[in-house]
Amino acid sequence: MVDVLDGVPSSAMRGKWGWFVGLGILLLVCGGIALGNLFIATVASVYYVGVLMLIGGVVHLVQAFQVRGWEHILFWVLSGLLYTLAGILAFTNPLLASAALTLFLAVALIIAGTFRVWVGRKVKPERGWIWIVIGGVATATAGIAIMLGWPVNSLWILGLFLAFDLIFQGWTLVAFGLVLRR
Repeated sequence: MVDVLDGVPSSAMRGKWGWFVGLGILLLVCGGIALGNLFIATVASVYYVGVLMLIGGVVHLVQAFQVRGWEHILFWVLSGLLYTLAGILAFTNPLLASAALTLFLAVALIIAGTFRVWVGRKVKPERGWIWIVIGGVATATAGIAIMLGWPVNSLWILGLFLAFDLIFQGWTLVAFGLVLRR
């Protein structure tokens, strides 16, 4: 595994502790704003995914003309068109896109949670295996809760996830910066 911070002297990071704290505070503010209006945060999340889908679609279409052989061109063109259409859908109908993304999120959480429970049971003789199972149950339960509230919760659930992520990342960077200061 590659360590990104290899070669970065700890003194260089310690000297920039204020930047970590400042970025953390900025993320906390953004998380608070997102938490204050979950609908707008959900729409922003959908637009972000839409931009990524559009970029992916264009890249697939460009790739289609770089490959040789009809079957390969057809695959890349179809992939590019699907990505592009999904990206356009995110911009033309963000509510439908948020419903689709929320449903996908619920299914992914249920699958991931179930897999974690299975992994936890497989490592059962090891100490701490129960924490893997508990984490898996929590993840699957979150997915089930999202699915039970779908499609109504698709108006705010993506924004809630974005807000929590921004807040947790903000606190993490503030704590990291303050530890570097010592």
